[in-house]
Formats: sequence, structure tokens, C-alpha cells
Amino acid sequence: MPEQKSFRQGQILKLVAAEPIANQEQLRRRLEQQGLSVTQATLSRDIRELGLVKTAEGYKPLGAAATPPGVSGLARALREYLRDVLPAQNLLVLRTPPGGAQPLAAAVDRERWAEVLGTIAGDDTVLLITESQMSCQTVKKRIEGFLE
Repeated sequence: MPEQKSFRQGQILKLVAAEPIANQEQLRRRLEQQGLSVTQATLSRDIRELGLVKTAEGYKPLGAAATPPGVSGLARALREYLRDVLPAQNLLVLRTPPGGAQPLAAAVDRERWAEVLGTIAGDDTVLLITESQMSCQTVKKRIEGFLE
């Protein structure tokens, strides 16, 4: 089984590198054309494990391979997608251009900051939920530090 998973994930990476893949159903159909039958649950797990994020141009890898040496994935995502940071009690609202919320939220999630209880991403807005107003300010300052 591990060989099948490894092969399938390799095919997924090749597909998203070769053409714009807009959604999971399109990716599932492309894999099926290559003789790989996969369930939606397995495909979701593969996408998460591969570090793929949905962008305006389709699925793209977000991770060390796409990041220049010495720049963290979060720093790159913040510089590329963040347009505004708005605190509201224990919440931070991060504004992005259309299609930028998913990759930014994924980069924040990868950091596993203790103060961040969770993220919710739409198309152009990420909601960061923190423990308290103090935690919210700490996270806001940390984010701003990446932009300096």
C-alpha cells in the first residue's frame, strides 16, 4: 500500500505542476484518466500531506521547496498575500487578495503557534482565533515582525 500512496502523491504533484487544477473533483478525474481511482477522503488527505493549497491559479505547493533559502513559508505567504491585519477582541482578521486566504491560513496553521486556536479561511479573508486579547496582540506583533 505505501508504494501506491507514494506513486499517487507523485502523480498529484506532477499534475498540479503541469496544469491548473481548480478543485478536488477535477484532480480526481485527472487521476482517474491515469488509471488511479481515489476517494474524496483520500484525495483530501493527500492534498494536506503534500502541503498543497488552493490559489486563484489552482492547487500549488506551499512549503520549503517553494520558499527561498532563509525565508520561512509563513514569511513568504505573508509578504505575498497579506494586505491588512485587523484585531477584534481575541480575533485577528487577515485581508488578502482574492484566492489568497487559503494559502495564508495554511502557512499560519503550519506554524502551530500556541496562541492560535484555529483559522478559518474564505476567499480573501482569514480569521485567526486566539486565546485572549493579549494573545491576539502577541500574534499581531509576530505577524508584523515577519513583514519588517
